[in-house]
Amino acid sequence: MRQLTGLDAAFLALDSPTAYGHVGSVSVLDPSGDREALTLERLTDLVESRLHLVPPFRRRLVEVPFGLDHPYWIEDPDFDIEFHVRELALPTPGDDRQLAVQAARLHARPLDRRRPLWEMYLIHGLQGGRQALYTKVHHAAIDGVSGNDLLATLMDTSPQPREVVEPDPWRPEAEPGTAQLLARSALSLAGHPIRAARVTARTVRSLPAAVGSPARPRLPLIDRFVLRRDRGVVLPAPPLIAPATPFNKNIGPHRRWAFTSVPLAEVKGIKNAAGVTVNDVVMALCAGALRIWLQKHDALPEGPLVAAVPVSVRTETQKGTHGNRVSAVIAPLPTHLADPAQRLEAAHEAMRAAKEQHNAMPAELLTDIAQFSMPALANQASRLATRLRLLERVPPFNLIISNVPGPTVDLYLCGARLDGVYPLSAIADGQGLNLTVLGSNGKLNFGALADRDLVPDVDLIIDALNDELVALSDAFGTG
Repeated sequence: MRQLTGLDAAFLALDSPTAYGHVGSVSVLDPSGDREALTLERLTDLVESRLHLVPPFRRRLVEVPFGLDHPYWIEDPDFDIEFHVRELALPTPGDDRQLAVQAARLHARPLDRRRPLWEMYLIHGLQGGRQALYTKVHHAAIDGVSGNDLLATLMDTSPQPREVVEPDPWRPEAEPGTAQLLARSALSLAGHPIRAARVTARTVRSLPAAVGSPARPRLPLIDRFVLRRDRGVVLPAPPLIAPATPFNKNIGPHRRWAFTSVPLAEVKGIKNAAGVTVNDVVMALCAGALRIWLQKHDALPEGPLVAAVPVSVRTETQKGTHGNRVSAVIAPLPTHLADPAQRLEAAHEAMRAAKEQHNAMPAELLTDIAQFSMPALANQASRLATRLRLLERVPPFNLIISNVPGPTVDLYLCGARLDGVYPLSAIADGQGLNLTVLGSNGKLNFGALADRDLVPDVDLIIDALNDELVALSDAFGTG
């Protein structure tokens, strides 16, 4: 048995009849040459042979009675590989749009909490003899970095699958009884006051740097009467409430998804010419694409949008582990600027300031605070926020933009080469659009997931990313 952290459990609290806390990816596979197409049987055998390398695949949840404490993972005594690995086929012609529609449908289905929280679909019928693998895992079990590690575990660096050391015989766990769970929770809760005191002490020590940082949200009373300065002329800072957009509303149960790739070499060319980072270019690309979409819908705010950008706080000793080791920075997204070069410069300054603010606080503050939430109360708070439409009325940010490093070498699955892996993340009430970027061997792969009714034309945002790349290349003479 292993207890979920507070942050892991927070992702479980996202689940509702319309919001789902799982994340996923679509891996496009090219059998190429004379290799036979991948079959469900071969895929199942491969996954089964490597289950000991991906512990989350055999673990299922056990809830603490009355939601008094965070749930536990146990080795599922009823694990059935055939439930989790499935197949389907696209109709002719099997183009990328049909793949996107099918992936969105699969992503809109909640995972069964009575089983390990993952599913995998082998998709046949893509144009050019290609296949795809759609995989989803609940965010309670993995974050972006550990999700990449999981994918790499199933794949190989050559067409010939590597030899895997035979594991010790697997032994499932019996489900713990009510008395055992309550006793464990009593011990865990008894330590809360001590842990809370430590977190409070670390936070208090960080407050002077955090309050004095030019990157924190605008607080007019503190700025004018305590610090006695006009923060507007120092560095851009996000407001406490993000501007309204069409996608900052409560979401429904249906999804739209679109994807594309841009050459990493072109992005690096812009980065070098402008003296910024790859992530700054990614933020500028997203700002330009969102500006185009918002203009088309006559919904472009006068000021910048506000983006939440996840940041890994996984240490060297935590590499290779699962669960969530993540924080986030909040930064303005310069959709209000018409010039591509100015957008890039503003994105660079905004991210630099946001990182300053983030570094002023304890790295695992989000994880530490989440540890004290009681699941029963967290679930009730989530349902109340949905009924009152709080995140629609007072959105702290407009969307999440994630940039996750991916594999830098060619990978293969049962001999089929990985042509690209495209992310599908999660959306929630108040944030009906998510943009995620996943690097893979010379490309940046963008995936845009949205609520079907709030952003029915999400493919427009994806198409605009390529237009924005051309505009930035022209602006800096790298085209």
